[in-house]
Amino acid sequence: MKRKSLLVKSSLILVLVLGLMACSKSQEKLVIWQTITPQDSTAKEISYFVQENIDASRQADKVIKAKIEGQWTEVKLTEVPETFVKWNFQRRLEQLNEIKEGLESGNMKMPTLSGPHNGMVASHGNKRDDSAFSINNAVKGMGWLPKADKIKEVKQMLLDTWDEDIFKKLEILTKMYEDGQDLFDMTKQSSLELYSHPGHETQTFLNQLADPGVTMVFLDLPQSFKLRCLVQMIHPDNPNLSEYEKDVVEYINLVHDYFHGQMPRKSIGVVYHISQVYDNSPRGKGKLISPMFP
Repeated sequence: MKRKSLLVKSSLILVLVLGLMACSKSQEKLVIWQTITPQDSTAKEISYFVQENIDASRQADKVIKAKIEGQWTEVKLTEVPETFVKWNFQRRLEQLNEIKEGLESGNMKMPTLSGPHNGMVASHGNKRDDSAFSINNAVKGMGWLPKADKIKEVKQMLLDTWDEDIFKKLEILTKMYEDGQDLFDMTKQSSLELYSHPGHETQTFLNQLADPGVTMVFLDLPQSFKLRCLVQMIHPDNPNLSEYEKDVVEYINLVHDYFHGQMPRKSIGVVYHISQVYDNSPRGKGKLISPMFP
């Protein structure tokens, strides 16, 4: 009986130790920032990070490999359905026209928080020191990303018209959305991580480094859409970026600054690769609409 009791106690201790190790491992601080020291002693050090939980090398085949909830998985990407495309481009064109009319009349209205520009991103995976939970939700400014074979052309067009007045720029942006289905990649949304840097990481940033699987919601009643996505974060100073990744992070920064004004530094580019789309409207009741449920 004594021997059996000792075995039971030993087993319990082992389970407890393994459990504590698992908890410790899951909450350990991520090793994030790498530093490049310039040869010029007067220049500042350059810090960047490498996101190791996603492999986007096969995105041209609409496949992303990612470490989701602890396991590496191949996920097929999907194009957003026609209902999402029509709603998104129509609302963006309406908002650009409202800005134009406000500038002409001198009666600018506060921009609405609903609509296609503001995606509400839910993430999880790494509990920050000041947080009780790892789960997080944040509103991110969203945009489209040009197709791979068009991104250089669009970048150059924005650079060539950088010094135009705001009315000309609104005209150019309007044309981009009018041609949106030919111009943009229908499997992606894009954004910027404006506030994360060495010494300060947002909860969304930490979560996405820990687990790239997120859910994004757009609310614009009667329309509402939910997108399940895999997040790829690209630091502009990473010396090992592919040519396409350089184009992507440069474009996202460029199109943001084209309208909002030149930022003092380039920010982290964020690509949301879309795997599922749901109709979250009162009529749709959360129905999966892309890819169609078998």
